[in-house]
Amino acid sequence: MLQPSQRKLLQSQIIARTRRVVIKVGSAVMTTAEGLNQAAIDELTDTMAHLLREGREVVLVSSGAIAAGFKKIGLTAKPRSIPQKQAVAAIGQTTLMQKYEQAFARHGVKVAQILLTRNDLANRRRYLNARNTLFTLLNWKVLPVINENDTVVVEEIQFGDNDNLSALISSVVQAGLLIILTDIDGLYDQDPRLHPEAKLIPLVEKIDLRLERAASRQPGIIGSGGMFSKIQAAKKAASVGIPTIIAHGLKPRIIQRLFDGAEEGTLFLSPAAKLSSRQYWLAYTTNPAGEIVVDDGARQVLRYQGKSLLPAGIIGVNGRFSAGAAVRLLDRGGEVIGIGLSNYSASDIACIKGLQTCNIQQSLGYKGYDEVVHRDNMVIFPESS
Repeated sequence: MLQPSQRKLLQSQIIARTRRVVIKVGSAVMTTAEGLNQAAIDELTDTMAHLLREGREVVLVSSGAIAAGFKKIGLTAKPRSIPQKQAVAAIGQTTLMQKYEQAFARHGVKVAQILLTRNDLANRRRYLNARNTLFTLLNWKVLPVINENDTVVVEEIQFGDNDNLSALISSVVQAGLLIILTDIDGLYDQDPRLHPEAKLIPLVEKIDLRLERAASRQPGIIGSGGMFSKIQAAKKAASVGIPTIIAHGLKPRIIQRLFDGAEEGTLFLSPAAKLSSRQYWLAYTTNPAGEIVVDDGARQVLRYQGKSLLPAGIIGVNGRFSAGAAVRLLDRGGEVIGIGLSNYSASDIACIKGLQTCNIQQSLGYKGYDEVVHRDNMVIFPESS
């Protein structure tokens, strides 16, 4: 087991090989009671411009549009309904981008705005289009500023918060490091707002259930994520080999200090084994339309032998979906063991569940595939520990 004292060496190794970094800045960093925090914007853009001069590439995922909007029109509380959020985001997004454009212009850096919804990444073709656009901008030395498209998002397609979005973008652009800046020093062993004796955890080798329980699910007054969503973002980034640092975004020169080796915040390492780009897309960007329940035997071969899912191992199907839809794979106890693309519709699966492959034709009148979910279109999650 790695010791916290090893962090400095590990961090220096990560920084040395990081050519492309994704930086997520939360609403608590970006805003004050009067609106957008201009001092924070200026300092953050100064340090990001410094990274660019060093030859690194930066992708910025920035909150602040909704916060800027509701302060701009005089609201005293964060809007809760989708229409209110959409209207406020439309008002605040222009202000947010204007501030970034002006701040980066001082360093001769051009910026581009990219607004995304889950559907933009859940569709494989649009996912690849978004990736190509981002790579083109980076090749042109233009800094992408990304936000969830709150003006059109609805509950079914929203990322949920920009922490999640930053992890997805890190995978899309194949970043070497994800930095999440918030209004707390990092991950503590318990909520420091409720427990003054809480201790900062400087280094996390693996995110397990104990750590997830330690993370507070309570979001801030302005932000929507809370520490729990940041842990989930770090977990998603780690699954494709990307380490994450969660640090206090209002500390002076925090980004530059991290790159200079300062042991600030919490460093989350990534495991040696990692998901492929396609597996990551299946696991974290698709929007499952239903569920397939498998028996104990199928659970074993899916989890430990890397096999495809055949009709014989299926004991139930939930939801209404067509062939090609993403579905969750559940065991008897209801645990999600993976996600895959179904070769058959829900109604067809209901007819062939429990059957041998040779009986598909007789039951349906046709047989498109032997497998209900092929192993190449499936990702299996690690067992909870």
